[in-house]
Amino acid sequence: MKVAIVHYWLVTMRGGEKVLEELCRMFPQADIYTNVYDPQKISSVIKQHKIYTTKINNWPFATKLYQKYMPFMPKALMDLDLTGYDLIISSESGPAKGVCPAPDAFHVCYCHTPMRYLWDMYHEYFAKANPLVKFFMKKMIPSLRLWDVTSSNLVDHFIANSNFVAQRIQRYYGRKSDVVYPPCDIEKYINNERKPKDFYLFFGQLVGYKRADLAIEACIKSGRKLVIIGDGKSKEAQKYASSGLITFTGRVSDEQVSEYLSQAKALLFPGIEDFGIIPVEANAAGCPVLAYHKGGACDSIKENVTGLFFEEQTAQSLIECMNEFEAKEAQFQNRKKFTDHVKQFSYDNFRTKIEKIIKDRKRL
Repeated sequence: MKVAIVHYWLVTMRGGEKVLEELCRMFPQADIYTNVYDPQKISSVIKQHKIYTTKINNWPFATKLYQKYMPFMPKALMDLDLTGYDLIISSESGPAKGVCPAPDAFHVCYCHTPMRYLWDMYHEYFAKANPLVKFFMKKMIPSLRLWDVTSSNLVDHFIANSNFVAQRIQRYYGRKSDVVYPPCDIEKYINNERKPKDFYLFFGQLVGYKRADLAIEACIKSGRKLVIIGDGKSKEAQKYASSGLITFTGRVSDEQVSEYLSQAKALLFPGIEDFGIIPVEANAAGCPVLAYHKGGACDSIKENVTGLFFEEQTAQSLIECMNEFEAKEAQFQNRKKFTDHVKQFSYDNFRTKIEKIIKDRKRL
């Protein structure tokens, strides 16, 4: 087969790019198409492939302003000539699935999420935008929504990275999908020795929807220590640093992440993620997770086995969850249960399921 992989943009190495890396290993001869490409930010695994860009890559400051150019990406994708490819795999979170496959090609879309800023998080993005951006959003979002739904008809088979995303695909595109969890390097953490200390852990960028502020408020109010790993700025969060309970580490090495996961009482996961690999990594390290009961965490955490859920996105609800966890902390010390649970998120499981979907070639 001649294979093309279409990824929205290649300007960083986050969860979507980790999935792309595994697709690259599965299809070593595949060509990659993307809107914007910054080779300095991309792994050697991806760079071994031929990488083609749309015309947007040549626009001013494209690797910095790529999200501002998003309204022009649908047309740029339609201009790509994918004639001759037998298999097209689009990696969708920004515009990627709207390419035109040949009539006999099989187009699989691995959907990390339908574009949040077009659909369920539109009002949140709009509220935080400046007046100029708001003006253009009002003008462009309706047509982008129409394109997004229409382009879903160019996909033969949708794959969602969680049941939460599968529900969103059904809602916005009216399409069913198979759920295939993204691959996680669980082997990196499975042999970690657990040596818990008296602190909780938050791991993620300090951006609004991840709700670091909720974890901080809950720990401050209940007098618990919290270590926060992650880039970004949070004015609300930083003011609590003087309490002596909150420690900000900024970016740390993989080795330090592993060490923190082995030492934390539990990972706090108060945001809503489409999937969220961090809870899987924590569980692989034997670290329990206390998570808001919505989004991808419902797939990645097994309640009362590898973690607990809290039902309201409030500090008080999280405090009650921490109280419950500490009352029965001993039941979360069976490492084998953690290991058995995370095996479903392995590289091998991802590869097996993707290969089966491509072999079966059914429209879904």
